[in-house]
Amino acid sequence: MNLLNITKKFPKTHLVAGSLCLITLAAILSFIPNEEVIADKENTEASSSEQQPDTRKQIVLRTPTASETITEDTQSSVAPSTLHSVKPDLTELKTISIREDRTKQENTETSAIEKQTTPVEQIPSLDNSTDGSALSALAPKPEENWLRIRVRSGDNLTTLFKKAGLGANQMYPLINGIKPAKPFNRLMPGQHLEFLMEGGVLNKIKHEESPLLSTLITKTETGYKLEKLERTPEQRHVYKQGNIEQSLFLAGQKAGLSQKKIMELASIFGWDVDFALDIRKGDSFSVIYEELILDGKVIKDGAIVAASFTNQGNSFQAIRYTDSKGNSNYYTPDGKSMRKAFLRTPVDFTRISSRFNPNRKHPIFKTSRPHRGVDYAAPRGTPIRSSGDGKVVFAGRKGGYGKAVIVQHGQKYTTLYAHMNKIKPGMKRGKRVKQGQTVGYVGSTGYATGPHLHYEFRVNGVHRNPLTVPLPQARPLPKSEMEKFRPQAKEMLVQLQTFAQTQLASKQ
Repeated sequence: MNLLNITKKFPKTHLVAGSLCLITLAAILSFIPNEEVIADKENTEASSSEQQPDTRKQIVLRTPTASETITEDTQSSVAPSTLHSVKPDLTELKTISIREDRTKQENTETSAIEKQTTPVEQIPSLDNSTDGSALSALAPKPEENWLRIRVRSGDNLTTLFKKAGLGANQMYPLINGIKPAKPFNRLMPGQHLEFLMEGGVLNKIKHEESPLLSTLITKTETGYKLEKLERTPEQRHVYKQGNIEQSLFLAGQKAGLSQKKIMELASIFGWDVDFALDIRKGDSFSVIYEELILDGKVIKDGAIVAASFTNQGNSFQAIRYTDSKGNSNYYTPDGKSMRKAFLRTPVDFTRISSRFNPNRKHPIFKTSRPHRGVDYAAPRGTPIRSSGDGKVVFAGRKGGYGKAVIVQHGQKYTTLYAHMNKIKPGMKRGKRVKQGQTVGYVGSTGYATGPHLHYEFRVNGVHRNPLTVPLPQARPLPKSEMEKFRPQAKEMLVQLQTFAQTQLASKQ
């Protein structure tokens, strides 16, 4: 049947209606997939789910807060509730997927680190059983910030407190709190005062008298506490030796001795050697002394512990020894005292201006008058020392002697010191003096042409030449001390010899 016959058999309206039905049916069938398409789609989705992570966001339902409820109620009153069709934001889904990938990677790395077997230092945990003392011990202690002020000439406690920014209201309670002690009466230039302020309160003050001795005052709940702080330095022996060309002083300086050590060396052998008259070129000395070390630094020289001196071919040796009573002196190797009953020269002089001479012509009167003593020229004000232990029997003006002091030494010996510029305060008749104690100062009072000490030495009232008179020996070590002294003396003599040999070998 062809199209023309159909057209003739059915009316035209029927044909149009049938065509529309066919078109509609075809459109519906095009949207319904067959079983093969559905299977392919399910396989594709399953494969995609294995390759890609789940990017769905998890929605958590919770009860809205009061503020949110109020806000929602307000919004409801403004506009009616509407339902919106929400389409997922592909950018947001991609970001979530990346974050989840990173989280998985971090978890994987963390697991790998936890599986490592490298030992890690364990820090002890502080549980509830840990007491307060343990916690305070572990906690770092704050440093104390001291303010250190150097004492200068003219300073006193008031000026030092002012330099520290403190007033009298902080100074006087401290002074009254430590009475009757008066530690600040010994303030000297070069010393230091240290202050510790905490919360605006002066809690501590330290007076450093020397590198080895300090006084610490600490504020307490009941007042103030005062304590002495002493440090013990390390001691080591130092050896020096020298040969005299011109004087002991120059030779000592060349050997590396301080001026103080040179004077100590001279005082040790001063009873046997007159360093003003007897020194000759070629004389020699060697000395071992202590050096005091604190915090790795030499703070000062200690005492001479052993020494030897050769004068005009005569050798003298001295060993320092401290007896059971704590008294230290110098002795010969066989225990005899180096110290004589009298000093040979009672003043540090520059020259002998006039010697003992029974027929000397007086420089002022121009007549022959005996000079019954020795004149030691020295700068005005130089201290004059008592040549021995004794008792003052005269102190004052005495004719041509000017200001003078006379000391009686036992029943046999008397010494006179004349032409003083000033007699030391406290020197009066009956005063007991020790050997080396200052009795006055060099001057030119009385019949004198310049500052000097006129020194006389009398034995049983008879004038003797102070430069040549035999001086009595001091007491030797008692037998009770010799047992301890002998091995000590032997050891020091060996050290002197060893040091000398070592130094000689180093020069060769």
